[in-house]
Amino acid sequence: MKYIYPLLIVAIVSVSCSGEKKNSVEQVIQSDNLETVRTKRGQLVAEQEAINDKIKLLDERIKTLDTTKHVPLITTFKAQSEVFNHVLELQGNVTTKDLLTITPEYNGILTRVYVKEGQKVNKGQILAKIDDGGLSQQLAQLKIQAELARTTYERQQRLWEQNIGSEIQFLQSKSTYESQQEAVNQLNQQIAKTNVTAPFSGTIDDIITEQGSVVAAGQSPLMRIVNLDNMYIETEVPERYVSDVTKGKSVSVNIPVLGKTIETNIRQAGDFINPANRTFKVEVGIPNKDKSIKPNLSARLKINDYTSEKALLIPQSVVSENSEGEQYVYVVTDKNAKGIGTAKRVIIETGKTQDDIIEVLKGLEDGSEIIKEGARSVRDGQSVEVINYETKN
Repeated sequence: MKYIYPLLIVAIVSVSCSGEKKNSVEQVIQSDNLETVRTKRGQLVAEQEAINDKIKLLDERIKTLDTTKHVPLITTFKAQSEVFNHVLELQGNVTTKDLLTITPEYNGILTRVYVKEGQKVNKGQILAKIDDGGLSQQLAQLKIQAELARTTYERQQRLWEQNIGSEIQFLQSKSTYESQQEAVNQLNQQIAKTNVTAPFSGTIDDIITEQGSVVAAGQSPLMRIVNLDNMYIETEVPERYVSDVTKGKSVSVNIPVLGKTIETNIRQAGDFINPANRTFKVEVGIPNKDKSIKPNLSARLKINDYTSEKALLIPQSVVSENSEGEQYVYVVTDKNAKGIGTAKRVIIETGKTQDDIIEVLKGLEDGSEIIKEGARSVRDGQSVEVINYETKN
């Protein structure tokens, strides 16, 4: 439009004056008079300058009247309510309660190891044997004495029932018998400690102490046993989420090393806030049927701590903030068939963010047309032209 009017003017002037100028110029050239030629050229230059001045005046007026030249081009999207599941992203470690390094309950020489690494064992199964240091011989002697005490007690009991003998003899025989039985039981318990048994069903992961070594009760590690069925992830959650991260909340677990993602739930949320770092512990159970998940693997957790069934979500990039700390966006109103509308600044109240989107709590209605590209360059009340309408953000 800028060049149409000048071209028309030039064309009209050229047409109206072409005949006269052609004849005049031709006549002047044919005259071979230098002064006449120079005079004619001066006239033409003056006419050209006058035309240029008029063209400039027309251009200035066109700039004033042609408002479409100053309309910025923008893209928009339509805000639509949708389900918003906000997640809290945390790091955690895989562990299991059935992971134990077994130590002996008795001092002595490790005489036998009945299992090997990788072997599956059952709860209560004997894994190793420690020399009892002669306790078995002592037990045999005690059993003989206990048997004699039992026989004496039974005889005294029969006599006492027939009113034969004194009560004191009966009570002494009973006491001796019970003392011998208790001594046998205690020695049996001592000897039982020389047998190293499996505290739970699982797999022998490592044999730490070899057969023939001297071991100390509660100190010498003998072997490590693990059960991969009851696996879970433990993580620490900031205290501000104590009312949002609760038992039963859904969790998406990603184990990068295995390239595996598991959908599960929180099975336990701690009630104790650690005063050192202001966090509480959370346990997330994970199935492990194929036994591919091992203890101490790193995991990434996405815990669903907030859900809104009808949330208006917009990109954070379109949200601006004024000097008073208020957040706002620009919407398009009064848009005509050509896509020309008016930019309107709307103050909004926002909620939770997720990646590059933010939830709008107040200020926008479902279906509002929000400026996306060009949102930083428009002004309130300015005319804008929508060139690419998007239905989703």
